[in-house]
Amino acid sequence: MLSAEPIIYGLIFVGVLVLVEGVYLVVFGKSISLNSRVNRRLEMLNKGNANREEVLAKLRKEMDQHLQSRGVPLYSLLADRAQKAAIAFTPNQLIMMMVGVSVFAFLGLTIGTEAGLAVRIVMGVGLGVGGVYMWVNGKAKKRLGMIEEQLPDAVELMVRSLRVGHPFSSAISIVAKELKDPLATEFGIIADESTYGRDVGESLKHMAERLDMQDMRFLAVAVTIQQQSGGNLAEILEGLAKVIRARFRLFRRVKAITAEAQWSGKFLSGFPVAALIVIQVTDPHYYDEVLDHPWFIPACFIVGIFLALNLIVMRMLVNIKV
Repeated sequence: MLSAEPIIYGLIFVGVLVLVEGVYLVVFGKSISLNSRVNRRLEMLNKGNANREEVLAKLRKEMDQHLQSRGVPLYSLLADRAQKAAIAFTPNQLIMMMVGVSVFAFLGLTIGTEAGLAVRIVMGVGLGVGGVYMWVNGKAKKRLGMIEEQLPDAVELMVRSLRVGHPFSSAISIVAKELKDPLATEFGIIADESTYGRDVGESLKHMAERLDMQDMRFLAVAVTIQQQSGGNLAEILEGLAKVIRARFRLFRRVKAITAEAQWSGKFLSGFPVAALIVIQVTDPHYYDEVLDHPWFIPACFIVGIFLALNLIVMRMLVNIKV
């Protein structure tokens, strides 16, 4: 007799991810999705419901709220990734989302499986919290990757703007209008902050620290040094654009070279788990004779620890800084 429980666990986990994404799009609209290339800041301004100052305040609150909530228990694991992803959900809403999807997963396990109450509670919480974390982490990775890809174009656009006579603040505004999200909204915030009196170099530094991007730090340092010491900013930024493009190409090359080792580690750790699932589905009573052995549960934990260590060690070996 085939056991459908492992399949149900997987379907519930997928359902959790779909539920979170669906709620997010329903609450905030399609424009906030990374699949949409709409410039969200300009869209908010064009609606006419809010002025420039209100839009700036709302976007800054969204981007900084998670960093300010790192002291909240449990949420500290999620705060850094949620900040990089610029999730519009507030910390309280994300915590409520984790609770809600945990209840959803628990109900799904109750209906679809015959697991005990304690197992359903633990699995429900694990699927809920883990699903929300994976969703936020995926958003953060995708958003940072898009920003890294857009940054050289943004710097080169600033160079062209400076060479035709625009001041640097105007060059920032041009980038905010001409590029697509997510970088357009980031530079739009800097342009608005400059309009209301904040130093551009300080705004760039704050964005670099919030996103934790080395290339953005290079840009902030270059602008700050030019402001303090003078010089031809267009030439400085042109050289910086070349450096960023070279680092980006090198990073992609390193990623391609280390891809085999990364997937080898994932395969070696995932194959035993996949084999266990297949055995349980095809022959649910395969381990019945050894379930009562005193070493069975400790051996399972030991194997799990070694599989996790394999992933960690392989990640450390291929984590080459560029």
